[in-house]
Amino acid sequence: MELNNYNDLSDTHLDVLREIGNIGSGNAASALATMLNHPVDIAVPRVRILDYEEVTQNLGGPEQLLVGLMLSMEGDVSGMIMFLLNREFAHMVLNTLMGTSLEEDGLLDEMGSSAIEEVGNIMAASYINAMSSLTGLNINISVPDLCVDMAGSILSVPAIYYANISDKIIFIEDEFSSTAEQAGSHILLIPEVDSLKKIMMSLGLEL
Repeated sequence: MELNNYNDLSDTHLDVLREIGNIGSGNAASALATMLNHPVDIAVPRVRILDYEEVTQNLGGPEQLLVGLMLSMEGDVSGMIMFLLNREFAHMVLNTLMGTSLEEDGLLDEMGSSAIEEVGNIMAASYINAMSSLTGLNINISVPDLCVDMAGSILSVPAIYYANISDKIIFIEDEFSSTAEQAGSHILLIPEVDSLKKIMMSLGLEL
């Protein structure tokens, strides 16, 4: 079957994406543990193909406040990777690194923003490196753009920009735990369709 959009992904294709998500999440947990300087465990991630409305609901609704980090994928694979961090995740990072927390209004000072951006950059690299290692493709990522906003507003960016690709995206849910804290993060992977074909073909899968 020809792969024209995300709706054409077969169960085998989804299994490949789940494996990339599993390896990427494990790498991200290791990188986060190194950055925070204490152990970080991770539950088995959930990898699904969802439309934007389903993603919004899984994030707690359109008014849910999130920290969003958006990066572009470049090189052999083009597209977007977005990290959506809930308040608990942002608090865990800021509290461990700086002894501060995310304010109720979600405002971050310059140091807090830099810390969150660095975490997002390291974690994004973990997923991209997993994809590169499995496929042999050369994939680069841009410097992250950070925003703190409601889920509906954050998701409007990829929904508009990638409307010509598909109404569905690759949605990865992670749950990290460190000491007595648990925190979730959500990764949106949106490779362009031609790039999605490259990923599958590089792994010897038929399209």
